[in-house]
Amino acid sequence: MSDDSKIPKGRIRRSAKLGSIVGVQGARYAGTKAANVGRSEDESKERLEQRHLETAMKMVGALGQMKGAAMKLGQFASFIDTEFIPEEYRDIYQEQLAKLRTDAPAMPWEKVEKVLEEEYDGEPVSELFAEFETEAFAAASIGQVHRAELLDGRAVAVKIQYPGIAEALDADLRNAGTLVRLARALAPGLDAKAIAEEIRERVMEELDYEYEAQNQRTFSRAYRGHPFIYVPEVVTRLSRRRVLVTELVSGRGFEEIKELPHEERSRFGEIVFRGSIGSMFNVQHFNADPHPGNYILMDDGRVAFLDFGMTKKLDREQILLEQRAFDAASRDDPEAFRQALHDLGFVKKPSKLDAERLLEHMGAVGGWYIEDREIEITPRRVMKIIESTHDPRSEFYELMRRESIPAEELMGRRMEIGVVAVLGQLRAKRNWHRIFREWVYADPPATELGREEWEYFEERGLKRAPGLAETL
Repeated sequence: MSDDSKIPKGRIRRSAKLGSIVGVQGARYAGTKAANVGRSEDESKERLEQRHLETAMKMVGALGQMKGAAMKLGQFASFIDTEFIPEEYRDIYQEQLAKLRTDAPAMPWEKVEKVLEEEYDGEPVSELFAEFETEAFAAASIGQVHRAELLDGRAVAVKIQYPGIAEALDADLRNAGTLVRLARALAPGLDAKAIAEEIRERVMEELDYEYEAQNQRTFSRAYRGHPFIYVPEVVTRLSRRRVLVTELVSGRGFEEIKELPHEERSRFGEIVFRGSIGSMFNVQHFNADPHPGNYILMDDGRVAFLDFGMTKKLDREQILLEQRAFDAASRDDPEAFRQALHDLGFVKKPSKLDAERLLEHMGAVGGWYIEDREIEITPRRVMKIIESTHDPRSEFYELMRRESIPAEELMGRRMEIGVVAVLGQLRAKRNWHRIFREWVYADPPATELGREEWEYFEERGLKRAPGLAETL
């Protein structure tokens, strides 16, 4: 068995791999640019394109082998247009990095089989499953997924945690400085330290598949029978701390969805929007990891939502504060908006910050759902949003330095950016403001999907717009 199938666990070894991705490939790229002096324009372009392809493939290979936090960072970069790459080469990087969502390198069966044996106390897999495919059909940052069939004939997906991943994650956590440098190399417009911290928190929770199973059962119950959102059922009897067994869902992945006609992509985007941000208000619970690999377009038009390793619950007071902030921004009321930010914890000393400037900043970040008009989300808009939230080059940087992100808001903001990044890849177009008003003011449904959804919730006795509608 080749050493390539092992996850590097030691801090020094993983640091060396991360360093080689950023440093060595950057040096080679610089060398290629220097060597292009004197070459024809076509030849130079061809050499640079080849170098970018080699760099992207090298990045995917190293991140995929490392798994854990490093791989998760690559997955994150795969659905955001990275501005450090010349525009004509960005598709190369995105195509390669997208493989970390769907075609990441899998661990050999004999390695993951040991995890099954340990979790099932030595009980043979053949006595628990009628069939079990030893070749993984999907691999992610901390585990890979195998198709199987239960003894009663049901098709299931079995997610098995990589052996040694806990040690690898520990090394990543101690490699905080290297992770920050990698984040800056992949997307300099992002707050690298905040992302590194986000990754550390998320992947440590994701190590416990029993926790994930509990989250998934909660969402599955909340959306059981929903007209366009589907959450696979958990097979609790066979799920363990390092093994998660769920109903198998088939359909189109994100790369196929991106090739659909524009209106079909917009419909898919609206479902992602309603299922992600809408769940904050409808279920008071949301999934904080909305990357494209977590959605499947089923043959009947529903969208399956996958991976519930990191979620957050909201109480009624938190929802009311979110609604008041939206309300103030929508009414173009700077003073009310500044107070709302203070109540949410973003602004410690309201009198020290210009209220109108704060509202302008909100327009740059959340204008896509604050403005009452149809808006097509483009990759350029996504990068402007990220620039306006993290980038020192932003015109709002001095304002950002005086704002803060409270701990209870961090995952919500991460989810919001993740959702708009997905919409940007789809170029989805809707009046997002009108949809949002359904959750804040109990406005009539803005779309056909909205009508279907509210019929569903009303049948279940769920009240619209918890909080704000009662106070207006």
